[in-house]
Amino acid sequence: MNQETEGVRINKYLSEIGHCSRRAADKLIEENRIKVNGQTVIMGQKVTAQDRIEVDDILVEDLLERKIYIAFNKPVGIVCTTDTRVEKDNIIDYINYPSRIFPIGRLDKPSEGLILLTNDGDIVNKILRARNNHEKEYLVTVNRPVTEEFINEMANGIPILDTITRKCLVEQIHKKEFRITLTQGLNRQIRRMCEYLDYRVVKLRRVRIMNIKLDVGVGKYRDVTKKEFDELQNLIAESDKHID
Repeated sequence: MNQETEGVRINKYLSEIGHCSRRAADKLIEENRIKVNGQTVIMGQKVTAQDRIEVDDILVEDLLERKIYIAFNKPVGIVCTTDTRVEKDNIIDYINYPSRIFPIGRLDKPSEGLILLTNDGDIVNKILRARNNHEKEYLVTVNRPVTEEFINEMANGIPILDTITRKCLVEQIHKKEFRITLTQGLNRQIRRMCEYLDYRVVKLRRVRIMNIKLDVGVGKYRDVTKKEFDELQNLIAESDKHID
């Protein structure tokens, strides 16, 4: 009997068609989120290409074709990696999305807040190249009172990582808290800037990426709206015109 008529295990099948990893498929099976021909599957069940396979009541074929864009409020302690073998507390396992997605950029493990995830490689490249309009806004709490001198120095450039940070918008919003909007993404940039001025970051939360704002609870996610996506495309298009 050939493989086509005999079938393959559901987790292997979903991995081979590019839907998700075997490990992720096993989690979906455990959570009773996969149906074959209308019936909830069991671990190790075999399927063929002729079977009707649904994840969260959506046909696998439709999920593979659909472009996914979600806004996620990352908790502290979650790592922005797609390598689920390396890091236990990784973003992919945490979200447990029913199909393969990956984060656009990074957010440090000790930081929380907005990160976008997608299955659209083209938009990832465009956003990461978008030098001019790629604003990222953060709310930052530090270990001692913020001064006017601190705000001015942060806004006008700090020497870190063999460069001077780009001028940025910084605004005090509480005794030990400030808002900062960056247009560059150096490694641990805000933490390093604060350390240079003898401040220590106590809490760092990203609340906006370009036109998309954080509006879901910690650990929650939502779809990017059509209006947000259209505006994002416009911002990326403007940025592309200025690439060297």
